[in-house]
Amino acid sequence: MKATDAILSVTSLRKRFAAVEVLKGIDLTVTPGAIHGLVGLNGSGKTTTMECVLGMQSFQSGNIQILGRQPADIWRCQGAVVGIFDTPGIHSGLTVRQVLTHARMLCPQPVHSPAEVEDMLGLGRYSHYRIRQLSLGNRRRVSIAHALLGQPRFIIMDEPFNGLDAGGVDDVLNLIKDLNSRTGASFLLSSHQLAYLESICTHISILHNGRIALTETLQNLTDSTDTHLRIVCDSAGAAIELLQTDPAIQVSSHEQNLLNVQTVGIDAAEINRRLVMAGISVSELQPIRRGLHQVFQDIVNAPSDTSLQEAS
Repeated sequence: MKATDAILSVTSLRKRFAAVEVLKGIDLTVTPGAIHGLVGLNGSGKTTTMECVLGMQSFQSGNIQILGRQPADIWRCQGAVVGIFDTPGIHSGLTVRQVLTHARMLCPQPVHSPAEVEDMLGLGRYSHYRIRQLSLGNRRRVSIAHALLGQPRFIIMDEPFNGLDAGGVDDVLNLIKDLNSRTGASFLLSSHQLAYLESICTHISILHNGRIALTETLQNLTDSTDTHLRIVCDSAGAAIELLQTDPAIQVSSHEQNLLNVQTVGIDAAEINRRLVMAGISVSELQPIRRGLHQVFQDIVNAPSDTSLQEAS
């Protein structure tokens, strides 16, 4: 895909604060219609990346194209790009309805009324509450409602689930799914809540040590040819000795008679057959699904010389 075809194209982005280089050559692409998750440890540079994309931070080198424009020209997109950050910047003395009414007046192409977005976000009962009277979760709902008065093509959300109860999280997840399927809006979501991202994202990028350590579709990420097994047997030592003779099998950890094994191209039935044929009694053999959490942990816990490999 050409950079001009992408919703967002970030290449070789470097950002330094004084002597600390936070971003060390970020490459990130959001494709049309994608719900793209950006994950990383605290301080990894997720928010900084988003602020650079939206023109809120300068950067030392690299290139950013957002809907074919430079960050400084986002205002020309006429509301097609929306950024929603962890801490809502809304006037605390105004009511919910006043905030939304004012925002609609400034919206170049409004498609919803304040009452409609209040209903979409479950804010109808708080319409006449002042912002300072709301919980953090409801302030976040207002900031999302604020952004949805128009018809954005690209929505950037930094920690969209912070401060929300279980019902609020479900509302936001359903809203993202609905907008994505109904309008084709693309999303870039930054969150520590890996389970929520795994339930909704089409693509994932993992930001670690200032670089994108991995970019992949969620399906490819979780449908790996690797098989992860939890094995309980009567002789861990004999099992390890047998299994490690095959380079396609790696014993990742073991404790007493419990082994955690990773294989490439060898299924659980074959592992069980080999152990039994060797006279090793297997009392439990359980495949372990390799989800986003495990992939993330493998990357952030890997030695520094292997954790920064880029993939696409």
